[in-house]
Amino acid sequence: MSFEVISETACFGGTQGYYKHTSAELGCEMRFSVFSPPQARHGKVPVLWYLSGLTCTEDNATVKAGFQRVAAELGLMIICPDTSPRGDEVPDDEGYDFGKGAGFYVDATEAPWAKNFRMYSYVTKELPGVVANSFPADMDRQGITGHSMGGHGALTIWLKNRAAYKSVSAFAPIVSPLNCPWGEKALTGYLGADRATWADYDACALMAKHGADDAEVLIDQGLADNFLEGQLKPELFEAACEKAGQKLVLRRHPGYDHSYFFISTFIEDHLRHHAAALA
Repeated sequence: MSFEVISETACFGGTQGYYKHTSAELGCEMRFSVFSPPQARHGKVPVLWYLSGLTCTEDNATVKAGFQRVAAELGLMIICPDTSPRGDEVPDDEGYDFGKGAGFYVDATEAPWAKNFRMYSYVTKELPGVVANSFPADMDRQGITGHSMGGHGALTIWLKNRAAYKSVSAFAPIVSPLNCPWGEKALTGYLGADRATWADYDACALMAKHGADDAEVLIDQGLADNFLEGQLKPELFEAACEKAGQKLVLRRHPGYDHSYFFISTFIEDHLRHHAAALA
């Protein structure tokens, strides 16, 4: 459960920190960032996990999303994990959408990926253990959000662990890896050719399996997103939620793309969504 401090910097009355530790789940050294709001000096605070997308690290949202000011106001701790195992001994792929930087928040079962690519267990078990042991985090009040591949991670992790995560949201999520090229490539590689095993990491399939929850799901999607029709397909999750009776706020925004300019525009709404649910 030990970790090393890379840096800690004062930010909006709190602390923006970067840390690294040796992960037993992933078999390599991993980095993560934690924003501790000023309220954390006086006791435990609610936690919001932010899962990033393809090619990203723990640094992308920390630097580009602009969450610190509002998180400090609301007293939210924001944790940003990396998106995959790292290191020279970790297998990789030539494509940006598989291997390092593209862990897809699954526990791989296929060689050579199964040894290291266990991002689902890392995000849901190992890293929360590190956080609970070392930070003033109220682990009874956790929410989860993410972007693109990380939005897929946020939705699927919430759907399978609703007792742990009391709130959920996503920016331009991959809602159905079963029905898009990114998902087909990643899940074939990590889980094998049997599509029945993929359903455990598909938000639409999981919504049909587990049914509705009292939580309200918030999703923002830019209509100028060049991945909208081919990869993201939010209408599939919208239909799955409607069939299950799940409360969903799906906001479509003309002119916005897939970038962090889009995320930074609406991040405050997501933070307030989570803070209200975790209050």
